[in-house]
Amino acid sequence: NKLLHKHFPSSASSTLLNLVYRRGWRRSFCRCLFFFLIGLLFGITPFGQMDTDIRPKDFASPDLRPPHVHLQSDDPIFSYVALGVNTQLEQHNEVTDSIEPLKQLIVVTPTYNRGFQVYFLNRLGQVLRLVKPPLVWIVVEEKTVSLETAQILRKTGVMYRHVVSTRNSSDVKDRGVHQRNAALEHIERHKLDGIVFFADDDNVYTLELFESLRTISRFGTWPVAMLEQSKNKAIVEGPVCNASRVIGWHTNEKSKRLRRFHVDMSGFAFSSTILWDPKRWGRPFSNPIRQLDTVKEGFQETTFIEQVVEDESQMEGIPPGCSKVMNWHLHLDTGNVVYPKGWLLEKNLEVILPIK
Repeated sequence: NKLLHKHFPSSASSTLLNLVYRRGWRRSFCRCLFFFLIGLLFGITPFGQMDTDIRPKDFASPDLRPPHVHLQSDDPIFSYVALGVNTQLEQHNEVTDSIEPLKQLIVVTPTYNRGFQVYFLNRLGQVLRLVKPPLVWIVVEEKTVSLETAQILRKTGVMYRHVVSTRNSSDVKDRGVHQRNAALEHIERHKLDGIVFFADDDNVYTLELFESLRTISRFGTWPVAMLEQSKNKAIVEGPVCNASRVIGWHTNEKSKRLRRFHVDMSGFAFSSTILWDPKRWGRPFSNPIRQLDTVKEGFQETTFIEQVVEDESQMEGIPPGCSKVMNWHLHLDTGNVVYPKGWLLEKNLEVILPIK
């Protein structure tokens, strides 16, 4: 005790002595020693074989390349995919090459001031705006261009050309003769390429007719339903066809049987190149193709067609079989209807039924 007090302070030595001489310290020490020896024994005991051979390759970065796959030419899946892709590409190229631009339609309409003019032009214009382009509407007036007609043409949304015929039509039974000739001269001068169709504004047309015009190569014709002047009977005038070949004509009027071709003015169409490229069609003469103002009434159509084709072998009946009526000629009489200037009434109408 004297020795411990000599090397340690009194308070620290007393605490250490109390721990040493505390009862039960040997028991705790033995327990700790026992568990230490057991853990050491488990740690050095080999339970399996371990690869302790550490080589430099174990620390190398992993190879991230995809595994190599050996493709054989006779692999059915690979051959089928390659064949399918090539076939689709070839079919797509064939479809792309087979698409041709639509032929331009050149619709010629003579018009003049009368009571139903605004109705007729609006009706025809609304039909033409539904036809797929390209389409140009040549509207021909007499003497001067009217502001009312120009306003209607602008509102239709159809590409148009407003032409004036300076010839006097008062001495001609068909007043549209000089107007159509003015349109033909315009087409010939500007070399418009397309299918020419004379569409009078008082007739009724279907969209199917305008789409069928694009199938014409030289000259096409079709039957037209006509309402007689007496309005008590309807007749059909036009070709009789075997497929697209013209083999005869429909006609119910004895006075017109002397005509060569029994066609209504809105019952045929032709390629515009016939007007300004006669060599292409082998025409022996190069005289301008025009409607004649010296022929009798009812013979205007046949004398014009005789300048375009030689016979029925150069015609195409549309649609195949010529079994559909696609336009109607109604012969509406509007001579007694008052035509207000600018289509506006200068004064109010008289009241028939007053508002209660």
